[in-house]
Amino acid sequence: MTRRRAFLAGFGGALVAGGLRAQQAGPDQDQTGALRDPGAAGRPHERISERDNAEFITAVEKRMHCTCGCGLDIYTCRTTDFTCSFSPVLHQEVLALNDEGKSADDIVTAFVAKYGEKVLMAPKPVGFNIAGYVVPGLVILLVGGIMFAILKRRTRVLAAAQAEAPVAPPMPAGASHAVVGAPPASQAELERLTREMQEFDQ
Repeated sequence: MTRRRAFLAGFGGALVAGGLRAQQAGPDQDQTGALRDPGAAGRPHERISERDNAEFITAVEKRMHCTCGCGLDIYTCRTTDFTCSFSPVLHQEVLALNDEGKSADDIVTAFVAKYGEKVLMAPKPVGFNIAGYVVPGLVILLVGGIMFAILKRRTRVLAAAQAEAPVAPPMPAGASHAVVGAPPASQAELERLTREMQEFDQ
């Protein structure tokens, strides 16, 4: 790993050296566009044409995974990850098969024969692959049914509990609230409490 201070020192030295070489070259020598280290620009790319992003080619490539392991389709990988060396090769294979007059399904079939079904963005709905389409929906329906049954049972239990709860006696005049959990008071106690509250208010 390069230390940050060493990297900055090297970068500053390169700028100074470049300035000195430009002064030595003189005004008569044009340095515009000169690239002394072409390898520093990375892997060269071919010029893109309209055919590379044609609707047919794009639709076919979106049906298949890039084999670099990124999880993206070929089109997305080659147009977003410019460091990938797999998607450009796969793209050229698609173009070559298209030049042979292959249809979209024929191109996909050729890729499956070469790379296996893992190259498909969505597995074919045949054989064991059908489970991948059916099982998630069944799981969602099962979980939804269980939750609905639990909520319905809780609603029924709450309704039954409310129906069995004793009805509280009417509160006397002047009483603002009742103590939760207290035993029911007699009529005499309620009258005495009312008189005491009235005397306290006076």
